Amino acid sequence: MSVRRLAEASVQPASFAFNRANAAAAKQWIKKYPKGREQSAIIPLLMIAQEQEGWVTKAAIETISDMLGMPRIRGLEVATFYTQYQLNPVGTRAHIQVCGTTPCMLRGSEALMDVCRSKIHHDQFHTNDKGTLSWEEVECLGACVNAPMVMVFKDTFEDLTPERLAEIIDLYDAGKGASVAPGPQNGRTGSEPASGLTTLKSEKAILKSTRDREAREAAKAAKEAAATASAAPAPVAPAAQAPAAAPVAPSNAGKPKTDAPETSPALKTPSATKVAPAAEKAASVSAPPHSAANANTAAPEVEKVSKQRNGPTAKAEPAAAFKAPETKTPAAKPAKPSLEDKNRPAGIDRPATVDDLKLISGVGPKIEGILHTLGIFTFAQVASWKKAEREWVDGYLSFHGRIDRDDWVKQAKALAKGGVAEYIRVFGKKPV
Repeated sequence: MSVRRLAEASVQPASFAFNRANAAAAKQWIKKYPKGREQSAIIPLLMIAQEQEGWVTKAAIETISDMLGMPRIRGLEVATFYTQYQLNPVGTRAHIQVCGTTPCMLRGSEALMDVCRSKIHHDQFHTNDKGTLSWEEVECLGACVNAPMVMVFKDTFEDLTPERLAEIIDLYDAGKGASVAPGPQNGRTGSEPASGLTTLKSEKAILKSTRDREAREAAKAAKEAAATASAAPAPVAPAAQAPAAAPVAPSNAGKPKTDAPETSPALKTPSATKVAPAAEKAASVSAPPHSAANANTAAPEVEKVSKQRNGPTAKAEPAAAFKAPETKTPAAKPAKPSLEDKNRPAGIDRPATVDDLKLISGVGPKIEGILHTLGIFTFAQVASWKKAEREWVDGYLSFHGRIDRDDWVKQAKALAKGGVAEYIRVFGKKPV
């Protein structure tokens, strides 16, 4: 959608006010909305203003916004969003909206626009010399069956030809627009086929009067038939009549008698033949006793194997064959080093002032607590660790080399030497 702007200030009126009738209509619209929701009435109020003035002026937008107690920018947002509001002066006698969507375009809407260009103005949203007519191209106007079509204010004119539109424009320009009958201009009624009705040519069959008449005629015929039957003599009964023969059940002589379950009456659901529980149990085969050996045995005639299964068989494969991570046998976790190990760093008693070991990247509150249990309280202690001691602490914390990767010793040396300032000088950043 193109940008929509208000008309130039030179054509804007200084003020706006509803006339008496429209002011009453505006109040009725506002009453339709609950208290606190009166701002929702801005759309119908802007339409009333447009019908009164011919277009929506800046003064009308501001007056209606003030009337509804809403910021003026909100009113401007609504007016500039909806294309139904004309933001520039339009023809005083007719503003012709030509539908240019696909059905109308295929049926000749371009030719209708050429008529508007020749008789009104070459460009849209411009009035003719007298200011009585203007035009624009719009999206679908909702009468695609009757394409092409135009709309003048609230009236639609359909099934148009360029010649017929030119006649309508001339009538509006002469002030005789009210004499033009809206709707199809080719003589058809509504949206019926252009060639005339092919079905439902008569409404008599579906009218209520037709149905009522047919019901009365049917009731009258039934009454006459009953009267005729009561007036006729009763038939004389014969002297004797043989009793009616009883119906003969179908024979089962042609049905074969087999032992197949499909023909067993006891298996029908619901079964007419009832079997005692004892007899059913006696005829049933008991389940075989459980045997682990038999459960792991395959029937040769089923699986066609020459050797019975005795458990999973490992297939030989190259040593370098790729295995998905989920199929690999996890390696056994190394045992945590002993606290009595000679490589355990020497611990000290808790001093009065304890360094904040969490300044070392990789040490959190939990790891700091573990280091305290090992007697590690100061940066100097960590800075003095040799390789064997680092490996012992790394194994005890299950860090897998993290102490060397994060270079705890270098961090601890910087913090022990000059605190955070020295750390920033060495590493170029604050400790985290």
